[in-house]
Amino acid sequence: MASTRDEVQARLDELVRDNRVTIAVVFPLVGAVLLVASAEGVVPPPLAFDPFLILLGTLVMRSPLLVGMGPLIDRRAALGVGALAGYAYLIEYVGLRTGWPYGEFHYAIDLGPTIAGVPVGLPVFFLPLVCNGYLLCLLLLGDRARSAAVRLPAVIATVVAMDLVLDPGAVALGFWTYPSGGPVYGVPLSNFAGWVLSATVTVLVLDRVLDRTALLDRLDSCEFALDDLVSFVLLWSGVNVYFGNWGAAAVGGLFGLGLLRTARFDVPLR
Repeated sequence: MASTRDEVQARLDELVRDNRVTIAVVFPLVGAVLLVASAEGVVPPPLAFDPFLILLGTLVMRSPLLVGMGPLIDRRAALGVGALAGYAYLIEYVGLRTGWPYGEFHYAIDLGPTIAGVPVGLPVFFLPLVCNGYLLCLLLLGDRARSAAVRLPAVIATVVAMDLVLDPGAVALGFWTYPSGGPVYGVPLSNFAGWVLSATVTVLVLDRVLDRTALLDRLDSCEFALDDLVSFVLLWSGVNVYFGNWGAAAVGGLFGLGLLRTARFDVPLR
């Protein structure tokens, strides 16, 4: 069984490695164009904001992270991730019905099948963001990441900063809306307070269930593990630039600089 898993993992590594440009650059750029065109009414129904295409595109862009983390998912990690998926559904369900902790909001487009009003694909949209922030901080902090007092607040702050890029772009596209609006491109401050809570819970669990030594070893040998964050920066910064959300786009640019500092992109993507 172990050899079979190793063989599958090796094939997946090769598949992602050989298609890095397509996955990390082409998909998010095409995705940004299609999303903006859908929001502007250029793409007609039923192709506009097609939920299947949104989920498929997201899964493709997530694939470097999923494959990169694959060897680290043992039983303990799987249980932790499963618990976090359940938490994501629960907190979203509470938020949709009570407005806590993110503020009153509702989905404005179809994001695919739902469970009690919560998109089934929610963990695919949310949990990888936290993983990306975790990996980025480990690489940028270096030896300082050994200290939980440094590592955990840094990752939590990074995840909240990612939402400063994501939420304004999503609201501009019409993915979801806050009826009362808010000072950050239509997003209320309560949303970011809610993300502090969700990020803290998720980061603490991930930090507990992942073998950090094995994770660092995997990062040393897996150059594409952060390519999903490249996709995130290209897609959501592009969307924010189009809609004039310059502050959100600037935060996305900071993530781009952080990626460059990891020195993982010093050779041409294949």
